[in-house]
Amino acid sequence: MQSHARPAAPRPVSETEDGLDVPPDLSVAGKPNGKAKTDSVAPRLGVNLRRLRSRRGLSLERLARRSGVSRAMLSQIELGKSVPTINSLWKIARALEVTFSALIGPAGEGTPVVVKGSTSRFLTNASATFSSRPLFPLDRRHRAELYELRIKPGCEERSQPHAAGTFENLVVASGALEMTVDGVTYPLESGDAIYFNADAAHSYRNPGKADAILYLVMTYGQGEEGSEVGLTIPEP
Repeated sequence: MQSHARPAAPRPVSETEDGLDVPPDLSVAGKPNGKAKTDSVAPRLGVNLRRLRSRRGLSLERLARRSGVSRAMLSQIELGKSVPTINSLWKIARALEVTFSALIGPAGEGTPVVVKGSTSRFLTNASATFSSRPLFPLDRRHRAELYELRIKPGCEERSQPHAAGTFENLVVASGALEMTVDGVTYPLESGDAIYFNADAAHSYRNPGKADAILYLVMTYGQGEEGSEVGLTIPEP
């Protein structure tokens, strides 16, 4: 997910394999254009992480051991000073056994919620070649979640197997996609869809010359609706 000297001025940090602090490679932006910057997701994520960790009686050290994300990084997240990488966010969600939306959004109840395209937030990777936009109210009461994915030409994004009972249903809105599931590659074009059990390693690759735009529905295993426990979140 090399070591840099820490500057005098405070700055957001991101998790690395060595536990060192580097500029974040998870961006939250109005547009997936590679110039994204952290916004209100950081403090909201910090509050949610602290609440969920406390409910489970976990110290920062225990959560660090469970998730593989360093204690220093977890502390920075809880203080609202850092947004982790996409991979680190999935590790934390798995360790807490919660959905991705339980970490990044406030609870919502009852009334209709409009998700405006003009003010939407994208989560992007370091090179801004892969981005994900939640298309659902950001609360924790979902057994299914809908995302818009955008993949630049030549980009390949790999995902580890998700928890048993997790399925992905993906439709290509525009562009081309090579979807590989458990070592088998399925070429998809605009209008094509694929549905698969996501408990096997899988990857998304754009072999075309234009951006690929995809819509992904993730569904989770059976469990008590609205429960934060017993659910794991797959990574797009």
